[in-house]
Amino acid sequence: MKVVIAIDSLKGSMTSLEAGNAIKEGIEKVANATVIVKPLADGGEGTVEALVNGMNGRYESVTVTGPLESPIECQYGILEESKTAIIEMSGAAGITLVPDFLKNPMNTTTYGVGEVIKDAILKGCRNFIVGIGGSATNDGGTGMLKALGFGLLDAAGAPIANGAKGLESLHSITTDHVLPELKECNFKIACDVTNPLCGDNGCSAIYGPQKGATPEMITHMDQLLANYALLTAKTFGKDTKDVPGTGAAGGMGFAFLSFLNGKLEPGIQIILQEIKLEEDIKDADIVITGEGRLDFQTAMGKAPIGVAKLAKKYNKKVFAFAGSVTKEATECNKEGIDAFFPILRRISTLEEAMNRTTAAENLRDTAEQVFRLVSLYQ
Repeated sequence: MKVVIAIDSLKGSMTSLEAGNAIKEGIEKVANATVIVKPLADGGEGTVEALVNGMNGRYESVTVTGPLESPIECQYGILEESKTAIIEMSGAAGITLVPDFLKNPMNTTTYGVGEVIKDAILKGCRNFIVGIGGSATNDGGTGMLKALGFGLLDAAGAPIANGAKGLESLHSITTDHVLPELKECNFKIACDVTNPLCGDNGCSAIYGPQKGATPEMITHMDQLLANYALLTAKTFGKDTKDVPGTGAAGGMGFAFLSFLNGKLEPGIQIILQEIKLEEDIKDADIVITGEGRLDFQTAMGKAPIGVAKLAKKYNKKVFAFAGSVTKEATECNKEGIDAFFPILRRISTLEEAMNRTTAAENLRDTAEQVFRLVSLYQ
């Protein structure tokens, strides 16, 4: 029997690989099985950790310009064999880096994201996986582009200021000093939203408030981004502002697509391709996935459903384990998960349940009992 495990992290408790290995231990107690554990993430928080640890990568750290223009340390990952850099933009421009009383997307910048990309290029990377969730910014990615050598200039030919406020003086875009290695680079952007750059469903209107924008600021930023998009279309001969996902992360999706020929893809699809899960699933008997909590949102396309749909392409049985489940988790059964199992073994507090040792024990013991049942039918 061959079992393939690709379970998301149990956030605050266990990493993806820790959870997968706990399940593996439970299976191997009772079943004669070949068990393969793969890292899993959805392109958001934990993606760097999952891929670096799961694919024999290495961590790098670089000092960059934070969202408030003060220096911060940003960690990212490199997969040496494929020369791939794994970056979470929130590490350089994330909303958690900005105190509540300083949240203002007119001021916050993505400049540090460009500095991380530049550092990875200088270390030999030409392939990039960039998760763009959790941003504090609404600058259309202009900060990142400036760091990479694009000229975003005012009427006097000087670089515009950082933050969305810089767009107020944007007059021209030049490419004379762009980092030459960018021509050799491929960017896969983990983008799980479909918002366009501008309008009622654009980044300013939908995500501006959580970043500190007032209603007046939202209207102003939306117009600034529209003008920026118009100038970009004139400069490069392509209008992309209405492409789904260009509004992600305050317009970072737009910047990657328009300036760097990036591909905007659902995060889980990028990760599944990177870990080559399909190759392992083809001859598997059972596929196991899961996450901290299975609920209705899981069924809407989170990481475990991505695994389940891939498994069902080959008609494989799919089990899921979770720290807890809601009544609506039954929707997951309609999306490819044949059966799911909450791992709590006794009444406990949330803190007790999320203890790393306890969670590992619960996963291991639940997997053991499930595979005792499976073994009866082998």
